Amino acid sequence: MTLSATRTTIPEEARRQGLLAVVIARAVRGGNAIALAAMRWTRAVSGVVTPLGWSVAAAAIAALAVGYGWGLVEVIVLGWAFAVLFAVSALWLVGRGAGEVHLSLPSPRVVVGDHAEARLLASNRGPRRFGGVQLEVPVGARLVERVLPGLPRGGSIEAELHIPTDRRGVVSIGPARTVRADPIGLMRREIVWSETVEMRVQPRTVAVSALSTGFIRDLEGSPTRDLTTSDIAFHALREYLPGDDRRYIHWRSSAKTGTFMVRQFEESRRSRMMVLLDLDPGAYVDDAEFELAVGAAASVGARAIRDARSVAFVVSGHRTGRTGAMRELPTVSRDRLVDALCVVERDDRAAPMPEVARTAAETLHGLSLVFLVTGSARGVAPLRSAASRVPPGIEVVAVQCSPESQPTARTVGGLTVFGIGYLEDLRAMLARSASIA
Repeated sequence: MTLSATRTTIPEEARRQGLLAVVIARAVRGGNAIALAAMRWTRAVSGVVTPLGWSVAAAAIAALAVGYGWGLVEVIVLGWAFAVLFAVSALWLVGRGAGEVHLSLPSPRVVVGDHAEARLLASNRGPRRFGGVQLEVPVGARLVERVLPGLPRGGSIEAELHIPTDRRGVVSIGPARTVRADPIGLMRREIVWSETVEMRVQPRTVAVSALSTGFIRDLEGSPTRDLTTSDIAFHALREYLPGDDRRYIHWRSSAKTGTFMVRQFEESRRSRMMVLLDLDPGAYVDDAEFELAVGAAASVGARAIRDARSVAFVVSGHRTGRTGAMRELPTVSRDRLVDALCVVERDDRAAPMPEVARTAAETLHGLSLVFLVTGSARGVAPLRSAASRVPPGIEVVAVQCSPESQPTARTVGGLTVFGIGYLEDLRAMLARSASIA
């Protein structure tokens, strides 16, 4: 072989190998595209055909195979009848029904027992009239079904859906979807028109107006018995000591006594309030007691936030770990706190109240008032044990909830215990304690 023939053969072989690689790559991409399209088509078909439809399709194939294989005319006719029925059911689903369906909430937050509704607006912006269509909207655990009438071109219709608010929590609404199905039930096509929206059903609260007076007066920064050299509340004069700030020398008294005299002040503190909600199921007789306890705790916490107080809202955590005994809810705003209380539930793994109180007292600093909110099944002994875990000098008030019971107020070993049957009882007791103080 000559040198020129070798130079001619090598480029040709390289070109053939390059073409082969391109063909293989295109074949692989084409195969992947076909497989992906087949998967999408299979998923779409499987989501439309009902089990009864698959049974009819299988019966049609089996009847045609047996009829043509054995020459049975009756079986062939039966097979084609099944096939035609399957095809007509598929044609029944052609079209999208209503042009547009919008789902909206007039208010995303409601209180337990208030009227709440979601609004549906269906409109037809297409060039032709659409027939009636079935509409389904999941509302919480139930499914609301409505039949939308036929819509002419440019027509619209508005409907309202009642939202149950008899239980505190978060209700998921939607998505709104229209359903087109043949009369026999071989095919069912769902078209989703909206996203899922959430409505928060908040606990009922009352306006507590006594947080700035009475035994809660230190929340406004009232003076304490601790003395300091710099503050607002003047206490007395004393002789100057090395290290004292010269700005607080009282010159008139110094001139009279002949020695330097400095001002002494009572230290004032803007303290912190804590609300502890017991989540132990054993503390409550029934669900009504727990709901009343949630409302009472929310009322106190919401009022403190409204008055711009420093407040910590604590619920029982799990027994695992030392810091896990408590869980703090957000108190940035009233809505944030009440929204968090929408999903608070009793927990079988909840830590005992004394352990929660001890962990909270060690974690939160500057406390001066603590509310312990629990049910009537919680005895006084655990409440006193929880109060004893709080450092001395901090006022502790226990609130025991028992629906429709008579309000009571007592003091047990320095612990103030309120028994309430209604949220209004809490407001009245706080006002009475403020007036006595």
